[in-house]
Amino acid sequence: MFDSLTDKLSSAMRSLTGRGRISESNVREAMAAIETALLEADVNGEIVKAFCAEVLAEALGSEVLQSLRPEEQMIGIVHRRLVALMGSTAARLSFVEPGPTVLMLCGLQGAGKTTTCGKLAAWIGKRGKSVLVAACDLQRPAAVEQLRVVIAGAASASAGSRIAFHGEPDQCREHGAAVGNAVGVAQRALAKARTERFDVLIVDTAGRLHIDDALMGELAAIDSAIESHEILLVVDAMTGQDAVNSAKAFHARLNIDGVILTKLDSDTRGGAALSVRRVTGAPVKFVGVSENWDGIDEFDPQRMAGRILGMGDVVSLVEKVQGQVDEKETAALAEKMTRGQMDMDDFLGQLRSLRRMGPLKQLLGLLPGVGSMVKDVNFDDTQFDRIEGMIRSMTKKERKAPTLIDRSRVKRIAAGSGTNATEVGRLTKQFEMMQKMMKQMTGAGMAGKMNAMREMATGGRGGGIPDMAAGKAEAAKSRFKQRPRR
Repeated sequence: MFDSLTDKLSSAMRSLTGRGRISESNVREAMAAIETALLEADVNGEIVKAFCAEVLAEALGSEVLQSLRPEEQMIGIVHRRLVALMGSTAARLSFVEPGPTVLMLCGLQGAGKTTTCGKLAAWIGKRGKSVLVAACDLQRPAAVEQLRVVIAGAASASAGSRIAFHGEPDQCREHGAAVGNAVGVAQRALAKARTERFDVLIVDTAGRLHIDDALMGELAAIDSAIESHEILLVVDAMTGQDAVNSAKAFHARLNIDGVILTKLDSDTRGGAALSVRRVTGAPVKFVGVSENWDGIDEFDPQRMAGRILGMGDVVSLVEKVQGQVDEKETAALAEKMTRGQMDMDDFLGQLRSLRRMGPLKQLLGLLPGVGSMVKDVNFDDTQFDRIEGMIRSMTKKERKAPTLIDRSRVKRIAAGSGTNATEVGRLTKQFEMMQKMMKQMTGAGMAGKMNAMREMATGGRGGGIPDMAAGKAEAAKSRFKQRPRR
């Protein structure tokens, strides 16, 4: 995401490289390039003018620090202003006690509401809360059944979480239902959520190809009937200023509490993410970053500004690792590695954990300075499928002891996995080399390194990155203000 904008902003900053100090002439030169970059990123024109004026005023009014080069000082100023533009502090989803917390999702047709319902349910479920999702889109053919399939997938991807679906397909508009039945479905879903003690109720509503009175009337009626705690508007980031304009219109009619930007990973410009808060006054709360079930992230202005300026987002990377790392499994693996006993099953488990974190290119882009290096590199994620296929085609004994794999076994594995003998041979040789390297390491040294890595990833003792979940939850409670009943 933001590839084009990041490149242009980086180029503007590089124009200050080698300058002895920040002067009015070279700052104005850089600001002209920044203004062009923002306009090409489809940021609202009035916002661009105001943003550039603020950056220019701060840059010309700031003292040059001896410890920083001009371009470094300018990056700091632009970063601060980008954070302020997108909302200074992150706006978190809040939950009421006792539940259920009622979230109503709305938006134009095609923005991705149904898929977002599934991702949001999975996100909430992984945080220990039970979720009921209600299908109240009775306009679009097969919308109820589509949501049923989506929620089944979200529940499967969030093993251990209680995620359920409520739908009444026999009342769909295509079956001759009368106008207004969506309100009844929402009310019955709320009653079910209360009776069965769900923590959260997510209501999926109908969209249109354009904003009209019928759409707004139905949404207002549903909101009034279920007294939703938060109205979340789902908009397609790839539509740029159209997304911002629709958000402005929805906010004027419904007083939305937050925005979810979908398909941000496909938007190389990023204008919607930079404009929506200033134009609507409503904060961006979530962004869609991949097609995976966990491809939804909380929107954090500080981190997003860092990504835009090519500074990476290490905190998000650590959080992705935390979501996939099991401390006991990691400790057991560390012990096996110190003894040189890691086998193909262990390797396959680590590979699957890596894949669940998202596309490799996206993960590398979260590392400072790496994003620009890999933006033109094409990573073939299907290679992971080939490796998994080869390992799954091995017998249990072969996975435990890859040295057993001779030429005849290589041919069998290649045939079973749809690969060739060269690929199988390469995999076994590389794995053998990795085992030898592990055996050469001292047990104590290796154990120490693995423990340090585990503590960093899981927030354990010993100075690791702390578990932020509890802090976030507490902060959310203190910020929560119940929506006025309409």
